[in-house]
Parts: sequence; C-alpha cells; structure tokens
Amino acid sequence: MARRKAYSKVTRRNQTRADHVKGMGDVVWKGFQCLNPQCTEFIFVRRDEIGEDFAVSCPKCGAVLESGGETKFYDYSMDVQDENGELASVAQGEFTIYHDDYLAEAKEYKYCIVCNTIKPLEFFDHHASRASKRQGECRLCKKAYNEIKNGTRLTDQHREAAQKRRLLLDIAGSPKIHSKEIEARYKNKCFCCERDLKDVVDKREKPLDHTLPVYYLWPLSTENATLLCRKCNGEKSGAWPSDFYRDSQLRRLSILTGFDYELLSGRPQYNPEALAQLHNPEKVDALLEKFAAYMDEVIKLRNRILRDTGYDFFLASRTISQVYVRRADELL
Repeated sequence: MARRKAYSKVTRRNQTRADHVKGMGDVVWKGFQCLNPQCTEFIFVRRDEIGEDFAVSCPKCGAVLESGGETKFYDYSMDVQDENGELASVAQGEFTIYHDDYLAEAKEYKYCIVCNTIKPLEFFDHHASRASKRQGECRLCKKAYNEIKNGTRLTDQHREAAQKRRLLLDIAGSPKIHSKEIEARYKNKCFCCERDLKDVVDKREKPLDHTLPVYYLWPLSTENATLLCRKCNGEKSGAWPSDFYRDSQLRRLSILTGFDYELLSGRPQYNPEALAQLHNPEKVDALLEKFAAYMDEVIKLRNRILRDTGYDFFLASRTISQVYVRRADELL
C-alpha cells in the first residue's frame, strides 16, 4: 500500500544537536549504579563495548566491575535447630553479587536526537530498520512534534488519531469515570507534587492519569485513576509508574489504586485481561469490523503486541483476509 502523501511539513531551523549526541542516535547504553556500597555514581557504558571479558571502572571511586568478579555485602551463617532445639550452623559463606549478573540486568538507554537527553530504551518507539531497533526521537519529543503538526492537520488525520486511541480503549476497557470520587480520594491534590487542586475548575489543569499506560492496554477507572496536575501529567507522559515515581510514592499509589506494588514497581507489561480478550475469536472479529476503516492502526497494534509478547491476535480471527496478514507481516 502506497504511503499517504504528507499533509503538512514542519521546517526545522536552529536545531540544537549537542556534540556528545552526534552520531549516537542508534547507540545503546547500559546504565547502572556503582556496586561499591559507599558510592552513588551512576555509570553508563556502551552496550557494544561490553564483551565476554569486560572491566568497567567507576570514574568516581575507582571500583571495578569485571567479568567473573563479585562484590561482597556480608558474611552469613545458615543456622538450623538440632534435635535439642539448639541452633547449629550447617553452612557459612559470603553473600556476594556476581558482576556478570549485575551488568546483565542493567537497564538499557539511548540518546534522543531531539532533546539531547539519555533515556530508558522503552521511552522510544520501535523502528525495525534502525540499528538500535528504536526511533531516534523519544516519545515525548515525538508527541510535542505531533502537537505542532496538529495545528495544520486535516480533519481526517484528527479522526485517525482519535480512532487509534479508541482502538486501545476498546481493548483495554473504558468504564464510566466519577471524577469527584477520584479527587476526594486524593484530597484534591496532585499525587506527584501535592499541588492543591481544590479551586481548579479547568479539567485540563487536573487531568486523570492512566496509572498504568493505555499503551499497554490498561484501563482507566474510578478505582485506579491517578489525580495529577497538568505539569506532572505532561512529565509522566505515558511512562510506567516505576520509571516516574519514587519507591515511597509507588507504595502509596498501590494503596490508592488497588494495583499491586510489585506490578507498579516492576517493568512495563501488557494487561493480561486485555490480552485474554484478544484470544477470543468473537472479540477479535468484532474489533476488526469496528475498525475496518483504520486497518493500518490495527496492523500496527498487532505487530507491536506480536513483537513484545509473541502473541498474534490475527490468529484468533475467523474472518480476516490473508491479504491483511501478509501486509502486517511485511511491516514486522
């Protein structure tokens, strides 16, 4: 299918591109704190420079993470009660963290070529043809860019953007929201910065946030919404809670929303109930029929879920043409 001709063009002038970002649009970094307990340095190392034999020195304290190495945190004794009820040690040793494991679990980052900041890799949309498999600009910059273009977009483009969100909400679910109940639960304060919103009338200044992003098919409900001010809502911008809030906030948020702390503090994941719906042939066929005029968006969603989870909801359909399946496969 031929690409649709662009309706508008944003001409860039005087763009800032920091020297340390030039040529870094597809370089992926590992980010982690120095393992020295007395050091707070956060270290970034290029992923492509970490081989089987690695040695990473902390620029602040000089501690070295190296392949085959380990860091000790305490001595232990494994004690059990004997037949007389007395504790006896059956094993002793050192509690250590292996450097290979520590580096392997480290979060991955890359630079945004627009705002020149280094951000977690999941803050960038997928792009199969790039070396990093991610787009050059982060979602926040992409969102701001699209908002500029929205000033000159034609009506059908606005409709497509709205339908894309309706597609996600149709799968995630969109129950009726009672905003007064939510505001009362948060005592009319922004959950993040605690700004007083009691006298704010404009709903745009006190938005109700999807605590877990609709991007991952999580619904917004009266029970699980988060009350934020406009500034904090813009800064969160679809991020997973663990990538935005402090741990103490995550614990409180769990109480306020009913989401398990482990879910909020973990890595992004799709809503299992929504994915279960996409195993239902009747649900999938109804979804395809409802959004038949926007199959490009349906295909993008199918490919994203397939890449991220390994599940192809087109397989659940009893009616979809192989023409659409082949088109989707070509875009993977």
